[in-house]
Amino acid sequence: MKILIVDDEEMIRGVLKEYVEFEGNEAYEAADGMEAVRLCKENDYDVILMDIMMPHLDGFSAVKEIKKGKDIPVIMLSARGEEYDKLFAFELGVDDYVTKPFSPKEVMARINAVTKRREKRENGNEKLKFEGLEVDMAGRNVYVDGRKAELTPKEYELLFYLVRNKGIALTREKLLYDVWGFDFYGDDRTVDTHIKMLRGNLKEYRKFIVTLRGLGYKFEV
Repeated sequence: MKILIVDDEEMIRGVLKEYVEFEGNEAYEAADGMEAVRLCKENDYDVILMDIMMPHLDGFSAVKEIKKGKDIPVIMLSARGEEYDKLFAFELGVDDYVTKPFSPKEVMARINAVTKRREKRENGNEKLKFEGLEVDMAGRNVYVDGRKAELTPKEYELLFYLVRNKGIALTREKLLYDVWGFDFYGDDRTVDTHIKMLRGNLKEYRKFIVTLRGLGYKFEV
C-alpha cells in the first residue's frame, strides 16, 4: 500500500514511516495540510494518516479539499479526543480516528481494518431495491422514489451497513465499532442522531429501519 503520513512533527512522521515500511508498505510524508492537498492532486494513495493541528492548513480543512477530488481512506491522528472533534471528523467522511499518544502497531492495525472495510464495501456492487428505495452499493447512491437522496458520508455508510445485514439485530455498540471504526467511549447518542437524520432523508421508507428498544436497530423489509 501507498500511505501518506501528514503531521507537522517530524519525529512522529519518522516513527510511523519506519513502521509502515517495516510492514512492507510505501510511506510518503507531508509536513502540513497544504502539502498534503498538493501531493494528493499529483499522486494516488491507498490511505492517508492525517494530523489535525498543523500550520498553514489544518487536517479538517485538508480532508475537505482532498475529498473534493479523490475518495481516499483517511485516518485522523490527534491529541484532541473530544467527542465533537470525532463526530466532525466522521461527518467529513473520515474512516477512523486515533487519539495521541498511540502505538505504531495500533495505527497499522487501524490501517488494515480500514482497507478491509473499504474492499468489502467496493465488492458489494449490487443494486438493491426495496419498494421505492434503491440502494446502489458500488455507485454509493441512494434513490427515494427515483430522486437521489443527499446523505452525509456517514449516513451512506450506516445505511449500507444496515442493508448488508438485513434482518439482523444490530446493537448500538456494534454499529459504532463497525461503521465508525473506533472504540467509542462516549454514549450511544451518536448512532441515534445519525439514524434520525437518515430516516428523515429516506422519507416514507424510514419504516425499513426498525428500532429495537433497549438494543439497537434492524433493517427489515
